[in-house]
Amino acid sequence: MPNIALELGKQSASFGVKSAYGEQQDIDGIRIVPVAITWSGFGGGSDEVGNGGGGGGGYAIPLGAYIRRGGDLRFEPNIVVFLTVAIPFVWVAGRALSRVIRVLKK
Repeated sequence: MPNIALELGKQSASFGVKSAYGEQQDIDGIRIVPVAITWSGFGGGSDEVGNGGGGGGGYAIPLGAYIRRGGDLRFEPNIVVFLTVAIPFVWVAGRALSRVIRVLKK
């Protein structure tokens, strides 16, 4: 039986940049390269008897795309993702700031 941890390690070695930057697409002379934040995790183990198991999973959040039109290169963000991340962040930051101010007033 192959070592599950070693097999998962070999497969995850190629995730890196290939998973964060998608394949380049050329559409009507415009070059597009999608960008995402990705992460993954794997685990495995066995007991004294030799029964083993493992599992894993991953997640990707599309951030936007690099777009080249002629000589112009720019990054166009995925606004929905930035709002989804920004709203809870602003709420948590506001709560923390209000508590800091309350402590400093005492």
